[in-house]
Amino acid sequence: MRLRIKAIPNARQSGIVGLIGDRLKIKVNAPAEDGKANQAICGLLARKLGLKPRDLTLEHGHTDPEKTFRAEGIGPDQALAMLGLAGPAEGDQAGLGTTPP
Repeated sequence: MRLRIKAIPNARQSGIVGLIGDRLKIKVNAPAEDGKANQAICGLLARKLGLKPRDLTLEHGHTDPEKTFRAEGIGPDQALAMLGLAGPAEGDQAGLGTTPP
């Protein structure tokens, strides 16, 4: 499953803010340098989704605020429930893609 993210580095607090368009808006207090914000986003997503960080892979957007992570071992419905965002029918509109690799 793919997660489309809008990253906001250097925030006061880290957390999942909600939806912005078709992306999950995630704030992290790590700076956008040397991959620190990417690692913080990965750790935050892993905790919220009940995954290990190794189950998440940053596919696109290494240096861009718009990122795409791939999550192994979780489906869109379960991810939405764990993130507390939306019902199962809204998966694609909620930053969660079901496009195969």
